[in-house]
This record gives sequence, structure tokens and C-alpha cells, in this order.
Amino acid sequence: MATSTTEVPTSGLQQIPTIFSKSSVVVKAVCILVIFLYLVSFLVNKTAYLEALAVTPGLIFPPSFHIWTLFTHPFVEVHLWFVVIDIAFVLAAGKLIEPLFGALEMLIFFCVVSTGAALLSSVIYLFMYLTVFNTSLLFGSRLHGLAGFVSGVAVVLKQTMGDQELVGKGPLKLKIKDLPLLILSLSGVLRILGLIPGTSLCMCASGLFVSWIYLRFFQRQSSGRGDMSDTFRFATFFPEVMQPPVAIVTNTVYSFLVRIRLCKKQIRKYDVGAPSPININLPGSDPADAERRRQIALKALNERLSAVEEQTAWPSMDEQASTPDEGAAHMLPGNGAKDAGTDGVSSNGDSTTVNMNGGGETMES
Repeated sequence: MATSTTEVPTSGLQQIPTIFSKSSVVVKAVCILVIFLYLVSFLVNKTAYLEALAVTPGLIFPPSFHIWTLFTHPFVEVHLWFVVIDIAFVLAAGKLIEPLFGALEMLIFFCVVSTGAALLSSVIYLFMYLTVFNTSLLFGSRLHGLAGFVSGVAVVLKQTMGDQELVGKGPLKLKIKDLPLLILSLSGVLRILGLIPGTSLCMCASGLFVSWIYLRFFQRQSSGRGDMSDTFRFATFFPEVMQPPVAIVTNTVYSFLVRIRLCKKQIRKYDVGAPSPININLPGSDPADAERRRQIALKALNERLSAVEEQTAWPSMDEQASTPDEGAAHMLPGNGAKDAGTDGVSSNGDSTTVNMNGGGETMES
């Protein structure tokens, strides 16, 4: 009697060792440091541990100037589920982003986003202290973990594969471009429920903003610096209903930064000699990404033209034009000869020609 066997699909957790083994040195080093420092946290006093390795807003600025915490805080976690989330996003970055960036650019992106998110969060806590004068905001808050980098990975995924579907169908369908706002909203809900500290929410928001600034204006690309495409504007992080008011605010801030020369003005280049009628090249835009968007636009245009052709009955090209009026017909060259054949006489200035009926003889005067 024959027996059938059913293969059990490999789960995501079983694929983690395979993904880890194929990752670069940068990804492996980050994962190992996160796990190692998490295990160390069980062997030492957690308060002293966090004070030594995590960023404290009141100590990062002078006179204390604990500058080393900017480089150690990303690897510090004291909760297991944070460790799992951090490693999952680091592996996702190694699988999806590192092939596009390269190992060196991946390392630069990690350092810029992690350090920038910690500095921006420290500034936010400083302003909060100046508002309520609560010293615990400066010296009791500990900024650590990869919450900022997690948001940064979501921003890169939005930039590179934002049109791909994430989950859901119909009106509830979500695309990868919605992932940054989804992560930020989820962090806000978890903070309200008391499941994560306020520092994680602040780091998440700061990481989103810092990563967008870096990718938008500073990242080196084949055509220049930054991605100045319209699909990567800051307003596109929000739902379409909110994009117009957000765009007004962001454009005002951008114009002010350009005026004080902190940002460069966006330059558009028009190449009318290209094979297509007009090609618009934005400095910093990726050619592959631009080609993908061009194909999508051409497909949408072809669909609209096809719909218009089906609804419109075009006139036939074989239809005869209406007969011209007699006055216009007499003004055309050669019509005088036809009239002469009918009347027998035609006059042309100084000469007169008389045609005899059928004889072929002529008399001129």
C-alpha cells in the first residue's frame, strides 16, 4: 500500500539561520553585539549598565559629554522581545537593502540613523525639560536600542519598493510605502498602553525623520546626492487627505532652509533631445527607480487612451470632402481651358484662342 508524505513548509524562524549565514559582516556584527550585550545585562546592575552604555539626554551635552554612548546605545536592550524585533529588522535590511546599498553604505546608513536619532531625541528631551522643568527628563531617561534604525529600514523600503503590496485587499490594502507611518502609529499605540517606554517612541520618530533627511539630501548616488523624486517627498509619508496641508508646511520650511543656504535648491533638467519627447532628470534620482516609475506611468496612460478610443467613434478617412463652390473652382489653374472647351473661346490678356469644333485647327490674334 502506497503512502503519501506531506512536506512541512519551512517557517520564518527556521529561515533565520540561513539568512544570518548569508549576511554580510556588518549584519552579523550588529546581531551578535545585540545578543551579547543583552546577555551581559543579566550579569550586572541594570541601572549602572544603562547609565554607562545608553544615551542620557542630560549627560550627552557638555560638561559631561558622554560621547561614547552614541556608539554603544544601539546594541543595548534589556527586553527579549525588543531583541527579537531588532534582529528581525537587521536581517531584513541585510537581505533587502544591503544588495542595493553595498556593505559600506549599509554601515554608513546604520551609523548615521542610529547616531542622528539619539541626538535628535536628546534635543527633544531638552526642549521638554525647558517646558516643564522636570529634571528626570534629562537624567532619568535612557535612549537605547534600534528603534530609530527600525524606522530607517522602513523608510528605505518605502523608497525602493513602495508600490508593492504589504497586506490586505480593497480599501484596507496597505503597501510598503505605508510601512513607516504604520510603525510609528503602532509605537504610539503601544506607548499609550504602557507596553513600551516613551524613549522608544521618540527614537522611532527621530529615526524616521533622520533617515529621510539622509536619503533625501545627502546619500551618494550615481546621479548625484540624494533622492529628490516627487514620490519621496515628506508629505507622502502621510495619507492622501493629509498630504496637501503637510506639503504646505514642509515646502515653507524647505524654502526657508534654502534661503539661509542650509539646503540646496532643487534643480530640474529637461532633455528634449532624448528619444522620448521630454525626459525630466532630478539630481539624485536612481535611474532604475525612475525607469520603474516611467513604465507605470506609460501603462496608466495606455489604459486611459484605450478607454477613450472605445468610447469615441472616429470619423472614416475614406469619406469624400464636400464639393467646392463654383467661384472657387473657376479660380483654380486649368479650369479656364475646360471652360474654353465648352464656350469655344478663351481670353488670356493680349491673345485670344479659337478652337474649331473637332478639327484641331486654331486661330490666334
